[in-house]
Amino acid sequence: METKENTSERTLSITKTMPAPVQSVWEYWTKPEHIVKWWGPEGMKTNIVKHDFNIGGGWRFTVEKPDGNTFVSDGTYADIVPNKKLVTSADFKPMTIGVVLKLLFEEDGSKTHVKLHILHPTVAYCQQQKGEGFYKGWDAAFDRLERYLTSEG
Repeated sequence: METKENTSERTLSITKTMPAPVQSVWEYWTKPEHIVKWWGPEGMKTNIVKHDFNIGGGWRFTVEKPDGNTFVSDGTYADIVPNKKLVTSADFKPMTIGVVLKLLFEEDGSKTHVKLHILHPTVAYCQQQKGEGFYKGWDAAFDRLERYLTSEG
């Protein structure tokens, strides 16, 4: 049975250190003109369809694959604390559905530690996502973000 108590068993987490101040990392994660430069897999184009960056506001990005197909990422913002915390529901269709994404941003001088936690609806689904490349996919996204931060900075 799934309970609130087993959230740790349903959560996959990554911590990355970005070579930029927290305000820059926050802006690059939350502003459409920056999101399109690093979101999604390498070599694919990201389009912002909707970006209502407010608690209760929705977001929707499409990513164009080289074969002409697209996949969709969307969700609703549940909590926003500028330069500190971002919580949103998230669907990365067709790969991941019904998760909650929580990001924590911690300033460390000229660097920022970004802690990503993704809560899955069930333990089984969490393990499935882990086995299907969760870490590889998010590591690649963070690598793209880091390259963009250093090329723009």
